[in-house]
Amino acid sequence: MTVSGTKIAPRDFPTNGGGLCQKGWTSGALLTSPARLTTPLIRVDGELVPASWDDALDLIARRLTDIQARYGKDGVALFGGGGLTNEKSYLLGKFARVALGTSQIDYNGRFCMSSAAAAGNKAFGLDRGLPFPLTDLAGADAVLLVGSNPAETMPPFMQHLRPVADLGGLVVVDPRRTPTAEQANLHLAPAPGTDLALALGILHAVVADGYFDWSYVDERTRGFDAVWRIVARWWPERVERITGVAATDQRRVAERLAKARNAYILTARGAEQHASGSDTVNAWINLALALGLPGRTGSGYGCLTGQGNGQGGREHGQKADQLPGYRKIDDPAAREHVANVWGVPASSLPGPGRSAYELLDALGTSAGPKALMVFGSNVVVSAPRSGHVAERLSALDFLVVADLVMSETAALADVVLPVTQWAEESGTMTNLEGRILLRRRAVQPPSGVRSDLDVLNRLAVRLGQPAHRFPVEPETVFTELREASRGGLADYSGITYDRLRAGEALYWPVPGEEHDGTPRVFLDRFAHPDGRARFVPVDHRGPAEAPDEEFPLQLTTGRVLQHYQSGAQTRLITELTDAVPEAYVEVHPDTAARYDLGDGDWAQLKSRRGAMTARVRCVSSMRADLVFLPFHFAGAQRANLLTNPALDPSSRMPEFKVCAVSLGKVSA
Repeated sequence: MTVSGTKIAPRDFPTNGGGLCQKGWTSGALLTSPARLTTPLIRVDGELVPASWDDALDLIARRLTDIQARYGKDGVALFGGGGLTNEKSYLLGKFARVALGTSQIDYNGRFCMSSAAAAGNKAFGLDRGLPFPLTDLAGADAVLLVGSNPAETMPPFMQHLRPVADLGGLVVVDPRRTPTAEQANLHLAPAPGTDLALALGILHAVVADGYFDWSYVDERTRGFDAVWRIVARWWPERVERITGVAATDQRRVAERLAKARNAYILTARGAEQHASGSDTVNAWINLALALGLPGRTGSGYGCLTGQGNGQGGREHGQKADQLPGYRKIDDPAAREHVANVWGVPASSLPGPGRSAYELLDALGTSAGPKALMVFGSNVVVSAPRSGHVAERLSALDFLVVADLVMSETAALADVVLPVTQWAEESGTMTNLEGRILLRRRAVQPPSGVRSDLDVLNRLAVRLGQPAHRFPVEPETVFTELREASRGGLADYSGITYDRLRAGEALYWPVPGEEHDGTPRVFLDRFAHPDGRARFVPVDHRGPAEAPDEEFPLQLTTGRVLQHYQSGAQTRLITELTDAVPEAYVEVHPDTAARYDLGDGDWAQLKSRRGAMTARVRCVSSMRADLVFLPFHFAGAQRANLLTNPALDPSSRMPEFKVCAVSLGKVSA
């Protein structure tokens, strides 16, 4: 997109085809918003008051040094975001491990894409959201879309699915009748938390009805026998009793995918945000492998990312277990390579730290960090069991938040640093296809605002690091990132700003400057040493928390068209808040009537973790046992006051998508 004042104009780019969603075309309003932070703030006698940059940074460096002297290196933690540029993600990870020497760093992408990443690494040996260009979808005869509502979350994406729907091949799996499901040729509405069972039933039908691709499985995969020992027990009629999806529809999906010339299976947060999320994604990948889809031009499996830099943000070191280039931090060779680029001994790098929720849960405890720095995240609204997370933040000795507005997390901080936003800085992003994009600065930031790179540089110097080790210019940082990623799974070494400025379409891996990039990975081999994909044995176990007499309904959460993530920015834009000003709960009319609630009434929802209020919307297409909340709102309207922090054992993803709740009138 291009920016003129506060007006936004879309570019005719392959992924969006010249389209923007409502959030996109109103985003310019934030550039001149009176809510922008333009001076550092320091808490004095309980109040945040303006301060100079030198005073704010001196205070931060002094407090962090004191806390580490008392509690050790891991007494200080960092929390990043999936909206940070590649350069900022990279330098944040380096700052944690080199300037602070702490292992305690993770980011909010752990709440978004981590289960698909874990599943992709198990199955393919590599995680790239879409291992093919998005434009390939338009040539498909069938697409199975699981747990995604792009008609609201990213409307320009829908243009790639319309040709498929016109052919009768769009299947959507979602417990709700979403705007995306409305456009599908077949909508499957399983009970919340039963997606994995549904995948097993469809795979059973693929085998039983003769659609299994034996030659592909023999030549390009391993491990199906172990999977079949489980799948054999999940015939469609049994799955129907668990999921509510008719056995005939399961078989229709199997036939539609198998008979398509080109077919894709795509998953998103609805499949991932469960305590069994990585297993659920692997179940859908198993189905794709059984049909011979991955690694074939015109077909495949892919995951839709959920944040602005959802792919790149998880590649370059702001995850607890990761180094740049998608390297593992406990791999000796990876540590040696990255340490050489950074100019430090490999032995000085810390090991893996806590994952996102585990990190937040440990804050201020006897064994946990006593100080936290937050960049690009609003965990008071976005984390599960958010009331508890707010308590943990309040228990810290010291909290620093770098943000562009006074988010709910920033409001709790001891120091708030005003930083640049998207149009005010340059840097690279990696989109859901693994394509690296150069975002160029369009406007000057307000006076008094600095970039996150500048903040990290000035703090590092105050902590005793040489200034050159933490560059401020994005292109300089990216040049170093290229070397740190060289030879890794996400190899950016052949990408340069000059190539991006020239308009080259570069999809990682790009292992040399003469290399054209890899728009379609897996065509020749998968990333496991033997070149074969892996079937992963998984079984259905259902939600971590079942409804009971006290909490008889199931809650699921998600996004709405007008708002984004925690809503800290979109709730400041008049056009968006006029459209959706407050939290609402979607309820079937019969369910609402059972609790003496009507359309427009205020309801109280309770779970084992807390209570919140929302205005009732009666929706006749809702399941009678299900309620839906958007998660963009703050205070007493936080959906995440209710959600369950039960974690996936592989990805450490919390179970955002289903928990047990009660519903009732708001008491006087």
